[in-house]
Amino acid sequence: MSEIAAAETQASGSSFYAGMKVLPKAEREAMFAVYAFCRKVDDIADEQGAALAQRRADLDVWRRDIAALYADQPAGQAAFLTEPVRRFNLRREDFLAVIDGMEMDVDADIRAPDFATLDLYCDRVASAVGRLSTRIFGMEDGPGIALAHHLGRALQLTNILRDIDEDAAIGRLYLAKEWLIAVGIDSDDPMAVAADPRLDAAVRPGVTLAHQHYAAADAILKKRPKGRLMAPRLMSAVYGATLNRTEAAGWAPPRRRVKLSKSDLVWILLTRGFLGL
Repeated sequence: MSEIAAAETQASGSSFYAGMKVLPKAEREAMFAVYAFCRKVDDIADEQGAALAQRRADLDVWRRDIAALYADQPAGQAAFLTEPVRRFNLRREDFLAVIDGMEMDVDADIRAPDFATLDLYCDRVASAVGRLSTRIFGMEDGPGIALAHHLGRALQLTNILRDIDEDAAIGRLYLAKEWLIAVGIDSDDPMAVAADPRLDAAVRPGVTLAHQHYAAADAILKKRPKGRLMAPRLMSAVYGATLNRTEAAGWAPPRRRVKLSKSDLVWILLTRGFLGL
C-alpha cells in the first residue's frame, strides 16, 4: 500500500477525513500525503519508549530528506511528497516548521508553557500545516496565509482543550501558564492540574481565543477568496462543533472526551449547507 493510500485508510472516520473527501483527486491525494508526513513525524515525537537522542536523530533524518527533496536529490522517506511539492509548489519552510514543532515535544514534555511558546507551538504544528493546505486548495498567499494562521490555531486549541486528560497521561500540559496562574494554579504537573477543581476557570481564556480564531477564519472564508474552500469550511464547522460540545460539557471531573458521531457529521453537512454545494 502506498504512503498516500495508507494515510487515507488511517484517517478514515476522522474529522480530517470528512474534510478531505470533498476535494478533487489530485488535491485529495496531496492532502493525504501531507497528513502522512505529519503522522510520521508526530509518531516520532510521541514514541514514549524511545530515547530522546534517537527521536531527535529520527527528526533530523526527516530534515535531511526534505532538504534532498528540494535539491532534486534522492529524498529517502520523503519521496512520496515529491508530486505534491511539484504540483502545488509547497514550501520547504512549512515542512521544516512542522518538524520543529514536533521537536518541541521531544526536547522536553511541554508543561504549562508561557503563552508565546504555546502560540509558537500552535503555529508550527497546525498553522504550518494550514499553509501547506491552502496552497493545495489553490488559495492566493494573502488570504491563504491568514486563513492558515487563524484556522490552524483554532483547530489546535480545540485539540488541546479536548485532550487535557489524554495529554496529562503522557506527561504533557499544553495550557498556557498565564491561564493557570490567573486562577491560582501554580503547578505544572499535568495530572495535578487535570484534577484541579479550578481547571474549568483556567481553560476559559483558551476557549475564548479559539472562538476568536474560528470567527476570523470564517470571516476570511465568507469573502470567498480564490480556491477550493469547501474543505476548510467543513473543517471549521466540524472542529467548531467539537469545541462547542466540549465547552458545554465543561471541564469538571469526571470528563469524557468529546467525539462527533457520523450522525453529527451528517447534521453539520445538512444544517451548514454543504450538501447543496
